[in-house]
Amino acid sequence: MRIVIQRVSEASVTVADQIVGEIGPGYVALVGVTHDDGRQQAEWLARKVAGLRLFEDEQGRTNRSLADVGGAVLVVSQFTLYADARKGRRPSFTKAAPPDQAEPLIEYFIECLRAEGAQVATGVFRAHMQVSLINDGPVTLILDR
Repeated sequence: MRIVIQRVSEASVTVADQIVGEIGPGYVALVGVTHDDGRQQAEWLARKVAGLRLFEDEQGRTNRSLADVGGAVLVVSQFTLYADARKGRRPSFTKAAPPDQAEPLIEYFIECLRAEGAQVATGVFRAHMQVSLINDGPVTLILDR
């Protein structure tokens, strides 16, 4: 699994002109799944995301977690994280897991995040989504497992 995580002051996902998920301060997590991913990767990444200390403390150090600041996570499925654009001009997506494998694993990742105590909002799997966010910092990390 691969996650691009951005610290945000707010974010939302819109599908067919309807907001389907929105958060205030927290993280946007763009989540991609590849063929050999399983529940172990989802569990590890959920613990990692929930425990990351990316929010500033009184001294301006990134020393606070989601729980410390009452933040939330907006999870958006993103198969294009496994695009391969090394050859030609059209990316290959063969490294991305098929939807019937990816969707349950992303749902399990969301379940694991909630079990870690995170507030979670989501996009809609396989939908055309518009993601709006205000990246705070900017702070952006790539997590692989």
